[in-house]
Amino acid sequence: MIALTAQTRIWVAREPADFRCGIDGLTKVCRTVLNSDPFSGALFVFRNRRSKSTKILSDNGRGFWLCQKRLSKGRFRWWPEGNQATQRRRQRRSIHPESHSRTSHSEPAQAVGEVM
Repeated sequence: MIALTAQTRIWVAREPADFRCGIDGLTKVCRTVLNSDPFSGALFVFRNRRSKSTKILSDNGRGFWLCQKRLSKGRFRWWPEGNQATQRRRQRRSIHPESHSRTSHSEPAQAVGEVM
């Protein structure tokens, strides 16, 4: 079971990942593309090229969890691309600033990832 707390960091990869990769391939993406430590306890969310499937990678200290959700109909409608994710995050803060009081106020990652 993956436990989410207010301190849990969630990284969303903006670019599609190769879903033929398993845990080892996705941890390499975490290190090289997202510039983040896959052993940090954060959740790493990836999508495939057709936006029909997502994978979530997390390390709980005992090992990795890799969860996958595949849609049988339709696609995931919104996924962060370029500065769009940063703009939505800033809009959300301006509308509900009190909901972000416990989160980190650092700038999002510069690579192809976004901390949500």
